[in-house]
Amino acid sequence: MKTHTVFIVNPISGRGAGQVAANDLRIMADAAGLDYKVVMTAEIGHAIQLAQEAAGDGAEVVVAVGGDGTANEVLNGLMRARQAGSGAPAMGVIGVGRGNDFAYGMGVPAGLEVGFQILTQGKRQPMDVGFVKGWLYPEGRFFGNGVGIGFDAVVGFEAAKIKWLHGFANYLVAALKTMFLYYRAPLVRVELDDDIVKLPALMVSIMNGRRMGGGFMMAPQGKNADGLFDLCIVGQVSRMGILGLIPQFTKGTQADHPKVSMRQSRLVKVVAEQGSLPAHADGETLCTDGAALDLELLPGVLEIVSPHTDAA
Repeated sequence: MKTHTVFIVNPISGRGAGQVAANDLRIMADAAGLDYKVVMTAEIGHAIQLAQEAAGDGAEVVVAVGGDGTANEVLNGLMRARQAGSGAPAMGVIGVGRGNDFAYGMGVPAGLEVGFQILTQGKRQPMDVGFVKGWLYPEGRFFGNGVGIGFDAVVGFEAAKIKWLHGFANYLVAALKTMFLYYRAPLVRVELDDDIVKLPALMVSIMNGRRMGGGFMMAPQGKNADGLFDLCIVGQVSRMGILGLIPQFTKGTQADHPKVSMRQSRLVKVVAEQGSLPAHADGETLCTDGAALDLELLPGVLEIVSPHTDAA
């Protein structure tokens, strides 16, 4: 008999919050009368395999229970299953990780209880999915929230090293540290659908969602079913200029800054003409010193369990 809902739980997400969530999740799912199965990840990349298997077994909904990395792996597994013609379940997300930016972009607040409640309401929305090729992933990797290139990526790398803080505070401290590590902008060429931008860029964020780092609003007006990436391009600024920009990003008002450009495009190519590109996709490292990345947005290819009604 087919299982309606498969929960893929990362037990080490949120410093062990995933393990606690798994136990509570079973109690809540039993009480709600769900036809379900809970499976636990054991290593990096395991959630991709588990999501593919769940799709192939006929699951109707596959739920990522963890942080952004878990959500990204489940997304990749479901997209691979679709490409192979082995199933097309909807995706759900319960954010119990560090940043939970993927869940935020899908309109799902962090926390087990609220995430489970949204899941049981069963509202589904179409969702665009990003695809990026280059460097560590010449064959490509899917992403749901966004790709960060430059300063943003280094902040993520540094945040992973900070073990004594979690959540937004972790990323904020990492951002302050990164001011002294990454402040010389590489010369980049950004190719868009109808334009080419060439400049020293401290950061290029290519968003399908709205937020990164647990509280930095890279694309405050972003919508994940409009068929377009929202780009936030930051030119060269001083260290003090970076410090001044941080509160603007937390409020989503950076578009008013003279060194910030907000653009939209379905296809994006970013090339380092001088220097190199550190980059991540949904918090997963793409490269630490890459030369070029190609990105494409795939409109409405996945269903997401979400309360959003204004995705487009």
